Amino acid sequence: MKVVDTVAAMRDARRQAKGTVGLVPTMGYLHEGHLTLVRWARRQTEVVVVSIFVNPTQFGPNEDFDRYPRDPQRDLALLEREGTDIVFMPLASEMYPQGFSSWVDVEGITDRLEGVFRPGHFRGVATVVAKLFNIVEPHRAYFGEKDAQQLRVIQKMVADLNMNLEIVPVPTVREADGLAMSSRNAYLNPQERQSALALYKSLTLAQGLYAQGERDAETIRRRMIQLIEKEPGAKIDYVSLADPDTLEELDRIEGPALASLAVRIGTTRLIDNMMLGGGN
Repeated sequence: MKVVDTVAAMRDARRQAKGTVGLVPTMGYLHEGHLTLVRWARRQTEVVVVSIFVNPTQFGPNEDFDRYPRDPQRDLALLEREGTDIVFMPLASEMYPQGFSSWVDVEGITDRLEGVFRPGHFRGVATVVAKLFNIVEPHRAYFGEKDAQQLRVIQKMVADLNMNLEIVPVPTVREADGLAMSSRNAYLNPQERQSALALYKSLTLAQGLYAQGERDAETIRRRMIQLIEKEPGAKIDYVSLADPDTLEELDRIEGPALASLAVRIGTTRLIDNMMLGGGN
């Protein structure tokens, strides 16, 4: 396994790579969800590149950039075990050198859901991912469906800018009790960890109501909110039932719908989603 930390070294490793290249972009502190992305890449491509970069431009001023969990040695051991070929671990100064001033803005879908609560977040995400695509030049890149809005932003950017690669969505990986795997789960104390199950429970409630024939989006939203509000220490940012492509809120569910939510459990902000009528 080759570990590189500069753009020049990554480009050099890429030039030497033979065959199809798969990229798994991460912020490190890897869990089973990330490793599932790596395994998909391992199966589908000949050279697997994993990037580890806690991207400062996607964090807001009062967010958790400084306390975001990091454990590079453990990450490297896990990636070696999975048969990763190249790990790209740049410093922020390598990705955003002095005088950096170019940004990728995907308009429309970034104004909703996460975009409302994390202004500038998707500009940072789209920019760093575009840079990674330019540096690594992968044939395929792998993203988890857990970050549903991020996935759609990346898909839109790739389509709009004619980027020559395939985006591969990978289903959300969950703990045995349903909690979506996330690096931020490390922040939760045992009581909060229990409260966090309200996200998954509310999504399965939505799925159940949909399966029973409920098509009024507001009715489903209201029931989800009621369930979450029973949890002490849970504070809802949003509960959404939206068109899966445009992320526009629905009044009535005619086709598939994306149920998604963001909830603060104590000081930890968690997101999750589920498709109603198909998908994950």
